[in-house]
Amino acid sequence: MSSYIATSAKIDANVKIGYNAIIEEDVVIQKGTIIGNNVIIKEGSIIGENCTISDNCIIGKSPLKAKNSATTETKDLSPLILGNNVIVGACCLLYKGTKISNDVFIGDLASIREDVEIGEHTIIGKGATIENKSKIGSYVKIETEAYITAISTIEDYCFIAPEVTFTNDQFLGRTEKRKALFKGPTIKKGARIGANATILPGIIIGEDALVGAGSVVTKNLEPKKIYVGVPAREIRNVPNEELLENQTYFHP
Repeated sequence: MSSYIATSAKIDANVKIGYNAIIEEDVVIQKGTIIGNNVIIKEGSIIGENCTISDNCIIGKSPLKAKNSATTETKDLSPLILGNNVIVGACCLLYKGTKISNDVFIGDLASIREDVEIGEHTIIGKGATIENKSKIGSYVKIETEAYITAISTIEDYCFIAPEVTFTNDQFLGRTEKRKALFKGPTIKKGARIGANATILPGIIIGEDALVGAGSVVTKNLEPKKIYVGVPAREIRNVPNEELLENQTYFHP
């Protein structure tokens, strides 16, 4: 039941480590951090101050590449970096080459792939998936089981409801042409997407736009408008009291 800690790991004396943890070579763990039971922290990972990494997580995993994978690259990746005060729920999988900023919360069973950036104070819900080469801003909320496909961008203060699905392949796995055209959606600052909505490849959703639950977004959406339906269509303006600029938590 004892843990394995590589001799080259740099761990502050104030760090707490549970049973059966494995901490590999050149890992850095700063003061006040709590490491749960059965956690594996891979070589070179950097963990900030006052973080919590719950039971059964794998931190800093290298990606595996399927022979016919179109978005996973074989390349050297930088170490995974967790900022200060990051909370990682149980059974999460965080990949090498990703940077997670201060005060981020990651729910149980979440998966965050390589080459991802996540800004400060963002919440990643239970079972959510953030695929590779995606960029998530600050003060974003991505709820339970949402799927953020590779090469997506979500700007600050966006809200992504449960089981929203992003897509990035216009050709659904056919033709070599598709490999040069992969692009996930871009969600501009303050936009909100309702539960079970599907966003097609390369779509741009404007600032403070709102997409209703169950909608399918097939074209770019204008800022500060409400869209619903299959395909999503404009129905009215976002009410003034709901605009991001009028929220008490907004810091321009």
